Amino acid sequence: MELIFIRHGQGEHTLNLPESLQIQDPSLTKEGVYQAESLQSQIPLNERDIVIISPVRRTLETASILTKDVSCRKIVSPLVSPRMFPQNPVWKTLPCDRILSKKLIKDQFPSFTIEEGLSEELWTSGINTMPEQEFILLAETFLRWCKSQSVEHIYIVSHDGTINSYRQIMRGEKLTRKDFLKDAGWIKQTC
Repeated sequence: MELIFIRHGQGEHTLNLPESLQIQDPSLTKEGVYQAESLQSQIPLNERDIVIISPVRRTLETASILTKDVSCRKIVSPLVSPRMFPQNPVWKTLPCDRILSKKLIKDQFPSFTIEEGLSEELWTSGINTMPEQEFILLAETFLRWCKSQSVEHIYIVSHDGTINSYRQIMRGEKLTRKDFLKDAGWIKQTC
């Protein structure tokens, strides 16, 4: 089974750094929408696939565009929400990386399923500043769940730091910020 990690398209929060990181709930830019539309021709989704999406607007918008006209399972999960990379215990979650409420996601993205059975703390705080050992335990549980699914592909629409964090665990080697995917970039990882 393959996991395909997809970084969201260009977001408004990246246009005027560092000030733009203070934008709450940033959307995709016009370029980000174009990038997400381009993913449709690169990634052959079908109804048997699963798409797991971070509960942040730019990832939800990317996944919505990517999965247009494909009736696959679309699951929103805080287990793939923004994560700082590398971790620094003194850093705080930036406004641009705050998770949307389940109600807002259900209202604005009704074709997506909210992952149930996770703690409310995960739905409010996410994994962004979670200590490394705690994240590793959650990540290993998530990866076991992925392996247990009877599908060939699981697509994960997420963020650069989150993708690197998962890849680092899966590959068993240290990655750096130089390994970040570009906007709307994607990479296959055997699970």
